[in-house]
Amino acid sequence: MTVSLEAKDVSVRFGGLQALDSVEVEVGEWEIVGLIGPNGAGKTTFFNVLTGLVRPQSGTVRLRGTNVTRLPTHRRVAMGMARTWQNLGVVPALTPLQNLLAAQHGHIRYSPLAGMTGLPGTLLEERELVRNAEEILDFLGLSEVRNEPVGGLPYGTQKLCDLATALATDPTVLLLDEPSSGMGPEEMRRLGAILSFLRKELNLTILMIEHHVPLVVDVCDFVYVLNFGKLLTRGEPASVQKHPDVIAAYLGQDADSAIA
Repeated sequence: MTVSLEAKDVSVRFGGLQALDSVEVEVGEWEIVGLIGPNGAGKTTFFNVLTGLVRPQSGTVRLRGTNVTRLPTHRRVAMGMARTWQNLGVVPALTPLQNLLAAQHGHIRYSPLAGMTGLPGTLLEERELVRNAEEILDFLGLSEVRNEPVGGLPYGTQKLCDLATALATDPTVLLLDEPSSGMGPEEMRRLGAILSFLRKELNLTILMIEHHVPLVVDVCDFVYVLNFGKLLTRGEPASVQKHPDVIAAYLGQDADSAIA
């Protein structure tokens, strides 16, 4: 199996708090892998390490075999890594279309001077960027709100806009931080179908933080469980869901009582 994303022996300390302790996660090419755990387990901190926002005290992060541990975020994005955010990464005052156009800035080939003077080549490229953005919005069912400010849309729709913005960077590895947050049951079922399509038809590798366990069981090939910054267990979704330590971690009691 080709490994698309690998974190090995990752540890992060904030003052006296050990946020991550020797965490190891491996995501194979074209897999959908879940990262679950109770609040405060260190999941978002781990994503911040993967994307370059937090530098670990120890450990390495590899993207398609390349050590990116010390590379800045924009270099990782250029190599094909993208993420969504727990609290949204879109600009609320902009429309979905404007957010997607901004996300494609790394693909622009013309110079700032050419853009300022409006040379013919820049106009052609701008139209291409708009077409790319509209294709993504149409795929996610966001075409009807393409020109409405994101901040005025329902939260579940805002989360889809966040996903659309990440897809606009043309990633090969996609990190999703609680993508179903704010969604109703029907929206979550549709999200599951979208993620399966992205993996199957667009060959995307996906690592997702998700609290909605039925969605994890439905779409993930493999699951890792964090608790208090440590890897609690890992395995196939159905077996992890029934693991006594996982039940205890979520319910905040000893395993025997949780199972009972």
